[in-house]
Amino acid sequence: MNTSSTAPILSAPLATEAPLTVHDSGADSAPGVILIHSCTTLGTTLVVHLAGEIDHFSAAPLRAFLASAADNGHTGLVLDCSRVTFCDSGFLAALDWWPRQGRRLRLTHRSRAVERLLRAAALPAPAPGPPARCRPTPPRLGPTG
Repeated sequence: MNTSSTAPILSAPLATEAPLTVHDSGADSAPGVILIHSCTTLGTTLVVHLAGEIDHFSAAPLRAFLASAADNGHTGLVLDCSRVTFCDSGFLAALDWWPRQGRRLRLTHRSRAVERLLRAAALPAPAPGPPARCRPTPPRLGPTG
């Protein structure tokens, strides 16, 4: 199966239906839209080429799409992210449950936006207490000269 579309993500696999427009009237008057550039099935692996912006609001259709893929027996997911122009923690949240269910996930051709998000997500949590520059310097042991 191989389909291409510039319609919002939920309508991409169903070429016979009219395009579905997802709009949330939140603080942003022009919410991002995730598009599927192409979608291919290789056995139980789904290969998806994403395009557009993925934030807290626009990730809902991606979550629904992935839930549908899981319900249809897909156990592998390869996401080509080369055309993702913006993403935030909503993207990570949408993908978070996929590997926890014993499924495989791979992000390929990561755009600068995706790389930036993944680097930020990998940063270690700050140590509790005051910032390092405010901590007292431990005394030196040994001879002083």
